[in-house]
Amino acid sequence: MPFEILAAEAKSILSPVSGFLADAGFTHSLTTARNCTFGCSYCYVPTMRIQAGLKPEDWQRWGQRTTFKSNAAQLLGKSLRPGQVIYCSPLTDPYQPAEAGQALMPGILETLAANPVHRAFVIQTRGPLILRDLPLLRRIPRLRVSFTLTTDRDEIRRIFESGCATIETRLDTMAQLTAAGIPTSAALAPILPCNPEVLVERALGVTNGPIVADPFHVRAVKRSGAHTRAAAHKICQHHGFMEWLEPAFHQRILQRIAAVCQEANRPFGYGPPGFGLLAGGFPLETDPVPVRVLEV
Repeated sequence: MPFEILAAEAKSILSPVSGFLADAGFTHSLTTARNCTFGCSYCYVPTMRIQAGLKPEDWQRWGQRTTFKSNAAQLLGKSLRPGQVIYCSPLTDPYQPAEAGQALMPGILETLAANPVHRAFVIQTRGPLILRDLPLLRRIPRLRVSFTLTTDRDEIRRIFESGCATIETRLDTMAQLTAAGIPTSAALAPILPCNPEVLVERALGVTNGPIVADPFHVRAVKRSGAHTRAAAHKICQHHGFMEWLEPAFHQRILQRIAAVCQEANRPFGYGPPGFGLLAGGFPLETDPVPVRVLEV
């Protein structure tokens, strides 16, 4: 679907975090734009509305338009302080398709390289476009990439997130990041219908950091705040995937993923403790770390 690309100057670029990200150990988030042109069916961000800094046209036309913060790099240079733990981004993928033409991330990475005061900088993305900036990524101290991989089945990917790269392309991107020496983690979030063992084994094969997971954000366990969009619920109902919305089923899937990670001696977690593996820094696969064992 064609999308509209806008730009506007922002008043700030680093936002103090609370809730999930604060519990994980982050201090700030960095979002380069409003609205995301990946337009995933399950994305929780439009359910947050004004709490996510969105305008009505953003959540009403999610995935159809985006507004870039044209002065992001300049603002970042003025906002960096020692000890910040920055998550980029909880609201918009920094390597969404529209970033190819706007190219905001190179300026942000240049700013981080010139001002290495942060304690950690985590890029959360599902965009292979990140490889464009590989030379810059190598210059950023205490950088980690958390790359989203939601399923092992590309037909499932097409149903839930048709605007995203194929599973094979994502795996190849992670492999290239890892080969370049970038600390790279896999984020199995949200966990879409899949073979959990196959999914996590493939992720382990192309990363050198922890495996992080999160199921769908359903109201049964998340009474307030962000939650999975209705579009994903309708897809699950239409295709017979309703069990993937059930908390008890979530726990069984997480347990199966944890077992594979434990066998591989790779750190694993879910929810805030899982993402805390990113915030606090993570060892590479050669460094043994106890896996968090889940209880169902």
